[in-house]
Amino acid sequence: LEGHFVLGHVDGVGIIKKILKKPKEVQVWFEVPKKLSKYVVKKGSIAVDGISLTVTDIKKNLASVSLIPHTIEVTNFQTKKVGDKVNIETDILGKYILK
Repeated sequence: LEGHFVLGHVDGVGIIKKILKKPKEVQVWFEVPKKLSKYVVKKGSIAVDGISLTVTDIKKNLASVSLIPHTIEVTNFQTKKVGDKVNIETDILGKYILK
């Protein structure tokens, strides 16, 4: 079992703010709705358009994920651009812990 529990329930909609292409990865920064920011933690899990990813950095209500070439090839991230909306699902375990 890899990744985290993705239930398919969209918690909110984010907007891609920056895409940085690096030699071995692509870093994507997106705005997280303020009501969800308390559930987004560095090195924690997040689903973006149904894809289980690890949060690599956080700055206020911006979060980043790093995508390896394989992830880009087999998901819809290959067509994403700055300004695109993405569905956000935060980690269910974080919600239970805060409750």
